[in-house]
Amino acid sequence: MQERLQRFGSFLAAMIIPNLGAFIAWGLITALFIPAGWIPNENFAKLVGPMITYLLPLLIGFAGGRLVYDTRGGVVGAAATMGAVVGADVPMFIGGMIMGPLGGFLIKKIDQALEDQIPTGFEMLVNVFSAGILATILTLVAQILVGPVVQGITNVLGAGVQFLVDTRLLPLADLFVEPAKVLFLNNAINHGIFAPLGVAQVQEQGRSILFLLETNPGPGLGLLLAYWFMGKGLAKQTAPGAIIIHFFGGIHEIYFPFVLAHPIMIVALWAGGILADLWFVIMNAGLVATPAPGSIFAYLAVTPYGQHVGVLGGVLIAAVASFAVGSFILKLYPVKEFDSEEQAEEWDWDTEESAPAGGVAAPAN
Repeated sequence: MQERLQRFGSFLAAMIIPNLGAFIAWGLITALFIPAGWIPNENFAKLVGPMITYLLPLLIGFAGGRLVYDTRGGVVGAAATMGAVVGADVPMFIGGMIMGPLGGFLIKKIDQALEDQIPTGFEMLVNVFSAGILATILTLVAQILVGPVVQGITNVLGAGVQFLVDTRLLPLADLFVEPAKVLFLNNAINHGIFAPLGVAQVQEQGRSILFLLETNPGPGLGLLLAYWFMGKGLAKQTAPGAIIIHFFGGIHEIYFPFVLAHPIMIVALWAGGILADLWFVIMNAGLVATPAPGSIFAYLAVTPYGQHVGVLGGVLIAAVASFAVGSFILKLYPVKEFDSEEQAEEWDWDTEESAPAGGVAAPAN
């Protein structure tokens, strides 16, 4: 079971890691040009929505299909991912990780079935139409089925957060908050659930602990530090840049791919988030408004007088706990080592070995 889990985690990593450059590009554009960014620019900010809605899921879908069946599988996987994108109102990273490999697997099987049946001279025609027809079917299925299912899962997570808030079990809310964040529902949770309730608390108490739950940069900082010190290959190399974008720029989404590539790391986020939330409750800490974006500078800007120990202490506790647990996990269950994006793209998931230099792994029979 451990070997299978590690193999599955390596496959997920091989879908995410080649696209880290695109994630970082999106994070930089977001941190710089959104209205709350460093140098707001209305024109450049228009890139943020389309990139996270379309570009990044499609890249993941292409990478997943390509892992299974070369570029041909990647094309079908990306097309199938588009159906999931249109079928939901949240970023379809999970949809891409489902439809990409599925599209690559199915077109691989179709090609194997037709290999000895195609008349000479009709190979290109059959290959083009078989891929096109399969992509059409998968796109429609993804729009009708996969998108709504993933949307439903995210709605359940949101409802779980709301329940824990209503029942005053705030530290346990992190059990739902962190998985929902990794699914890129951070803004929906923060602005849709915590912000309205927090505003009411501020009017009564002058501050609200609810503003601290989703926006805490500590868990993500600890996770990225764990990758930096205990990780390997490309994930280790990109972690320092991601730390700057996350902790100082306030773009938490930059660390989500690191969790998607190695899902067991959600435990590290839970450790940091739950301990920090417990500290916030004990210290009766709170902010006067939602920090936007969730950087340490925004935290300082909305921390009320006399609350710095409570607020910054929670950030520190979250970072230390997440780093300690994340480092232990990476030592016990190391993520697949890729020294470059090219190596990740050429990884053969059937044999768990890199393809020969200069080419993509041949599809396994």
